[in-house]
Amino acid sequence: MRRSDRLFDLIQILRDGRLHRAADLAQALSVSTRTIWRDMATLAASGLPVEGERGIGYLLRDPITLPPVALTREEFEALRLGMALVASAADPGTARAAGSLRAKIAAVAPHGTEEGTDAFVFSSPEAAKAAPHLGLIRRALREHLVLQMTFADPGGLETKRRIRPLQLEFWGKVWTLTAWCEWRGDFRVFRIDRILSLAPAGGAFLPEPGKTIEAYLARFDTT
Repeated sequence: MRRSDRLFDLIQILRDGRLHRAADLAQALSVSTRTIWRDMATLAASGLPVEGERGIGYLLRDPITLPPVALTREEFEALRLGMALVASAADPGTARAAGSLRAKIAAVAPHGTEEGTDAFVFSSPEAAKAAPHLGLIRRALREHLVLQMTFADPGGLETKRRIRPLQLEFWGKVWTLTAWCEWRGDFRVFRIDRILSLAPAGGAFLPEPGKTIEAYLARFDTT
């Protein structure tokens, strides 16, 4: 059993509000008592109102719980986006609560939905301007979709591009998209806040030698 699944099962057991011995929890989940100790410490550190200690038992004190909810991938990403936005709020208490909530959800998130290094961030006007395009770009990266784009360069000149998205990155202020530009026949890195319009081009692509993110990064490998 993956740890995220085990933590989820632990929460479900503790929701009854009763005291549970670590040995009983270990037997129910087919793990060692030491594993249960570590898992309970993880749950407590995530902000769940877990009380208890080794040799006595554990219980979940007055949690606000919700019934099981099935989310689509897009709904899950929208939830994560909202938490990231609140976590960047000026109110420290709200920001801490959002960070704690993100940790709880990450602990029980299914495999394949983990947050990557490109977590949503809105810490600058440029990042906020890029936000409307991030959902489609993330989908295109997952599904290898070709995108049609209208882009403005620093001087305001508009060009239309047909691109294969390869890598999304955040640089503390701006988002960039590394892509293979089919019209230029080469790699390009675009600032997402300068994208004027973005839409699926009506097809998908298969990775081709020389047109992958690995091929792009290899250009800078001096070892």
